[in-house]
Amino acid sequence: MATMEHGHTDGTHTHVFLGSDHERNERRVWMVIALTTVMMVVEIAAGQWFGSMALTADGWHMSTHAGAMLISALAYLYARKHAHDPRFTFGTGKFGDLAGFASAVVLGVVALLIAWESALRFVSPVEIDFNQAIIVAVLGLIVNIVSALLLKDDHHHYGHHQGHHGDDDNHDHGHDSHAHRHDDHAHGSHAHHQSRDNNLRAAYLHVVADALTSVLAIVALILGKWNGWTFLDPAMGIVGGIIIARWSWSLLRSTGAVLVDAMPQQRPLLAKIRGAVETGNENITDLHVWQVGPGHHAAIVSLSTTGETSAAAYREKLLEIEELSHVTIEINAAA
Repeated sequence: MATMEHGHTDGTHTHVFLGSDHERNERRVWMVIALTTVMMVVEIAAGQWFGSMALTADGWHMSTHAGAMLISALAYLYARKHAHDPRFTFGTGKFGDLAGFASAVVLGVVALLIAWESALRFVSPVEIDFNQAIIVAVLGLIVNIVSALLLKDDHHHYGHHQGHHGDDDNHDHGHDSHAHRHDDHAHGSHAHHQSRDNNLRAAYLHVVADALTSVLAIVALILGKWNGWTFLDPAMGIVGGIIIARWSWSLLRSTGAVLVDAMPQQRPLLAKIRGAVETGNENITDLHVWQVGPGHHAAIVSLSTTGETSAAAYREKLLEIEELSHVTIEINAAA
């Protein structure tokens, strides 16, 4: 067995699989936490004083989202501080997904609580000071818009593609029992442009959820003032809770998939790997691919071949694939 390193001149290697904009994203999350904390105090106090459930809901959303974003910020900090810690054998790139999963749970709990509190207001309505409540709700929306702009990542795409693949997509068992010939362990050093930072996405969704409740609060308050439709105030809370719950579920699925190494959107990457190494004499007998950080993937490739191609040659082919940062190759002689 031979072990070969890639991209380091001193014969060592690290497992740093952080996103390309890690520090920038961390700074922006801290800025949004500060903005959100100030506004949440104002909205909760104003909502209680003026009797608006929609405004109170918006304030409590802000308070819980500020806590959830604190999880995101601390995850960025911890992952950066421990990026070179050898205890993390595949680096700290997944801390963002862990924080995103926790944030998704918080988001879901908040959605249920807001919907429940709004339902109670149908039973026990309260008098609302519409003019004052509208002013505070508009201020909250402005803060949410500024926060969303800070957290919006123009370089990455946050689509909701949740692929469910069968076992044939994740591995192709049937290891050849012939003599093991060569092992190659390599690290890529590509720039990862089309990565998804689920930690930033979680913080962004919390801010968007706040913005949604602000908009719904403003609509409910304006219509309530003009037409006397006070029932819209709690109704908007229920609508907002349902929408936020859907966002929570989407975030749970995407972060959970990364945490259990069940990569979404894995088919194109698998096709690239097979296309790079299966050129005639080779056959992939076992293939595992998983995400180790935003834009970083690891792969274990087991080949059966009748040729004499070295593992180093296969390594060079695989390192041309931008998404791969950590590659282990095993070659077995074909019958």
